[in-house]
Amino acid sequence: MKESSSSNQAKQPAKSGQSQKVNLPGSERQPFTAGKQIGPADPNEQIQITMILRRNPSGAKNFPQIDSLGRNALASRKHMTRADFAASYGASAEDLEKIRQFAAENGLQVKEEHPDRRTVILSGKVSDFSQAFETPLHKYQHSQGTFRCRSGALKIPQELSGIVEGVFGLDNRPQARAHFRIRQNSDNASPDKKKKKKAASGLGPHTPLQVSEAYDYPSGANGSGYCIGILELGGGYNTSDLNTFFQGLNLKTPKVTSVAVDGGSNSPVGDPNSADAEVALDLEVAGAIANSASFAVYFAPNTDQGFIDAITTAIHDTKNNPAVLSISWGGPESTWTAQAMNSLNSACQDAAVLGVSICVASGDSGASDGVSSGLHVDFPASSPAVLACGGTRLELSGEKISSETVWNDLSSQGGATGGGVSQTFALPTWQQSANVPASPNGKTGRGVPDVAGDADPDSGYEIYVDGQSEVVGGTS
Repeated sequence: MKESSSSNQAKQPAKSGQSQKVNLPGSERQPFTAGKQIGPADPNEQIQITMILRRNPSGAKNFPQIDSLGRNALASRKHMTRADFAASYGASAEDLEKIRQFAAENGLQVKEEHPDRRTVILSGKVSDFSQAFETPLHKYQHSQGTFRCRSGALKIPQELSGIVEGVFGLDNRPQARAHFRIRQNSDNASPDKKKKKKAASGLGPHTPLQVSEAYDYPSGANGSGYCIGILELGGGYNTSDLNTFFQGLNLKTPKVTSVAVDGGSNSPVGDPNSADAEVALDLEVAGAIANSASFAVYFAPNTDQGFIDAITTAIHDTKNNPAVLSISWGGPESTWTAQAMNSLNSACQDAAVLGVSICVASGDSGASDGVSSGLHVDFPASSPAVLACGGTRLELSGEKISSETVWNDLSSQGGATGGGVSQTFALPTWQQSANVPASPNGKTGRGVPDVAGDADPDSGYEIYVDGQSEVVGGTS
């Protein structure tokens, strides 16, 4: 896309003390063709960006690899404490000092430093960031709002090459979508008649307890003593909705804590067709099955920066200490920058070393993942460091499964389980004997999903959101 003449904001002379600059590998960004360019970004706007640094070089060579962890049975794996992990694999003091120098030379401020997350948050004016990374920033209009976007590669000082792994927040276009599907009414029958019809066929709707019983979920595994982390990039929950839902199942309402990331917050919009349904689905299904667990919900903006910061915040959260992280958001691999995928995958590897399990929805748009042409898998479900979760159509006879088939109903419900072969990540050790076919680029990559469970909206879950009952499916 042609840039306007006002893009000179990124072409001012370099400030004194700066060395020659080089491209930041993987930072190439495609133009935001889904939106309309309406002018340059406000040069005086104050923004914050996230820089992801390398692991401490003194310990990086000994970092446990996913393939090595995958060869060992769960019971024999050894996990690190968060404190030991930060000391061995966090950002080094030397690297952090170089980022401080870079900030000072470019008129930027160090807002936060998180050595354990290998993250530095910088704040400053758009014009200063644009010059520092030699990238023009433009304003785009889209149906979801107005966004600041860039295209091409970012540039960093040569002395930071190999130290900086990613820079996020200059571009704040939407990055992911929630993977839930609300069941649509297919005839003119009353809701009560439809419910009876579905129940008679064994399709449901089902309560989370009915599904867990059908899957022989251990009755004594109620999550006591553990925290479950949930990542959300929009929407919110109402405590009154949660109380109504759990009272309907004769269960107590679990303890739920909201954690704000990058200005995100628990912000229900009052529309059950919005991301509110995703938040309710995540909390109510997990809370019904692991009713004695506590929950930490990490709310962040729907950007690559928000996604990455939410994951690293959750993984290294020493206050809530989540043992499991549930992620119901994602997007086709082709829509991510290489630096974003690398940084997110690296964070998920950190989680594996710490013993934090990450469950990720594989998408609700079939093998295309919603892309107009070709076969695509959803990321971060395609990361080898997570458990990718696909979807089925579940029919029950009493408390037992009478039929379970793949969820593939694009014609009527507009949904089907995501899945396929990654075009980015190599085949992991634990899939060597799984007969994973070649990906569209001819390579044998990581197969998605790893597991599958009830996701068809026709056999969906009864939830309560924004003051009303809904039946919701999806790989989330």
